[in-house]
Amino acid sequence: MKSLTLRTAAGVVASLAVSAALVPISPAEAAARPGDMDRATADSFGRIAGVVLTDRTAAIVDGKAQGHTTPPPAKKVHLSSAMARSEKSVVALLHQRKEKLKALGEAYSAGDTRVAVDRTSVDGKKATMRVTETTRLTYRKIRGDEPEDTGFQAHHELSFAAAGNGAWELTGIRALDEMPQINAPAPAAPEAKAAVAGAGDTPNAPEASVWPFPQRLPKDTTTGLNYKAMAEYAEKYWKNYNPDYRAYPLGTGGDCTNFVSQALKAGGWKHAPGKAGDYTKWWYGSDTQSDSWTGVNEWSWFAQNSKRVKPLKYAYQMEVGDVLQADFDRDGSKDHTMLVTYRDSLGTPYLTYHSFDTYRRSMLSLSVMLPLTKWYAYRT
Repeated sequence: MKSLTLRTAAGVVASLAVSAALVPISPAEAAARPGDMDRATADSFGRIAGVVLTDRTAAIVDGKAQGHTTPPPAKKVHLSSAMARSEKSVVALLHQRKEKLKALGEAYSAGDTRVAVDRTSVDGKKATMRVTETTRLTYRKIRGDEPEDTGFQAHHELSFAAAGNGAWELTGIRALDEMPQINAPAPAAPEAKAAVAGAGDTPNAPEASVWPFPQRLPKDTTTGLNYKAMAEYAEKYWKNYNPDYRAYPLGTGGDCTNFVSQALKAGGWKHAPGKAGDYTKWWYGSDTQSDSWTGVNEWSWFAQNSKRVKPLKYAYQMEVGDVLQADFDRDGSKDHTMLVTYRDSLGTPYLTYHSFDTYRRSMLSLSVMLPLTKWYAYRT
């Protein structure tokens, strides 16, 4: 969750996504809602969304991509000429990204993209549809011990315009998540903002460098913490949220730090009870929790004040159970929290996180997709 005290700071993109914890409804169920759209047309909306997003996945995969490959009848729904040109450019850029990642040692041998319709609305000659994309990418075994795969859920809003004779055109597609996934267009450069200073019991963590590749810094095995349990918890609940905890959708600040706090507790972090707004306290209760449990910046302040973490100089020093935070817009206020759940022999950490529900995404792909982001790495 974005810092509770600094949550007015803007993110890269406005947080408009519906909660990823909700189970998407089927296209047929969504189609039954609008009074002026027939079921077949609404189903065609969902099919063309699937085709476009599957084509994006295919562009990043060095192999075969499965998913939605059959477009709807052209007389029902088709891409506008401008949208067709735009998607052609997006696919070309994704091909370039695929080649860049391959040159750096990461590739995907297969992909699978599925799209579920969350909501459809019609207003005269215009319509919108919100969908949840679930994509799985299989890592190509270049070094041999990469994870089997990475997965994520992403949210999109599609815009349609009536084209006459009962047909519709897809005129736009907009990502609703702040952090873009690997098969998404590159984000716009963040706006420069004044830095937010920390003082007293709100210590600033030093920024972690992505390059150069550092010497490995093994974890202390005498802490009594179970780092494997942290990773197993995160990988169990990355997509299907643990019902024993409250979830916070993006519109309410996001679930990322809440999720990481749960995983840390599963690995042995103990509650530090006290006032909710005291950044030297950390706890979860039946009806509320400390600000540091859910707030990105508040978690960082607690973790440093309590000496439960040690900031790392390099992101590639992270091991399983360590935490990574991101400041997307470089304004001094951290925006996102993630947990390392896998590390390969080369030293690449793989992150699992909520709000942009993701399983084992590599630090490499994050740095390629978000080159302007400030990263903060913590040894737990």
